Amino acid sequence: MRRFVAVACEGETLAATLDEADGTTGLLIVSGGNEIRSGAHRGMADLAQRLAATGTPVFRYDRRGVGDSTGDNRGFLSAEPDLAAAVTAFRNAAPHVTRVVGFGNCDAASTLALFGRSAGLERIILANPWVIESIDDLPPAAAIRARYGERLRDPATWRRAVSGQVSLTKLFKGLRRVAAAKTETQAPLATRVLTALEEWREDVAIVLASGDATAIAFAAEYRGAANVTRLDTASHSFAGAENAAALYAVIAAAIAFRHPDEGQDPEP
Repeated sequence: MRRFVAVACEGETLAATLDEADGTTGLLIVSGGNEIRSGAHRGMADLAQRLAATGTPVFRYDRRGVGDSTGDNRGFLSAEPDLAAAVTAFRNAAPHVTRVVGFGNCDAASTLALFGRSAGLERIILANPWVIESIDDLPPAAAIRARYGERLRDPATWRRAVSGQVSLTKLFKGLRRVAAAKTETQAPLATRVLTALEEWREDVAIVLASGDATAIAFAAEYRGAANVTRLDTASHSFAGAENAAALYAVIAAAIAFRHPDEGQDPEP
């Protein structure tokens, strides 16, 4: 059964949804960007329904100023109180849950990495974590190298550029960005997120869309030991039935993961 839950957060109210199930491990889904809790193309609502049907209770919420929640939207770096309030509300609404795992895509993944431990989460699953501090309208340098490197070596690309089918201005801006990247230092956001990830140790799982610019930028920075799964898609939100099924499998496996000294959830 799916039911609505109102969550108090610093004088405001977060709109939340609980998909009920009997399992003692629950999944808390954090929305990325300004996306509402149902997700792109209802992807998170569908994921929640599918997980609940197999025994995992799932809690989703809109942070302040987004969707049905009240208050001002101050972005993902100001969302620590929202996350903490949601974890508490989840445990209160489903008191049989003894272990909460967080899942988020894009900047929601960064929110979880930075604030999930203090909010009371036992484990996190991060999709395409956001570590980019934009300096122009181009993709990150790592994404440019991965996505356009072969094209720049292809004579056909230059023929299309000469004929006007490819923008020479954007082409040379991209080349300059790649060249400049050799002297770039790690941005403060990336440093914060990567440092936080080290503290999670084996309690973090990462999933990357191999063709997504945000995922490529993260992969270029990450040197940690977390389990990383790469899905063969360019869809940042894992849109489409095949991508959704692959993401579900990764999340289900991460939820089921236990340390050797941990007990197992009872069968639903």
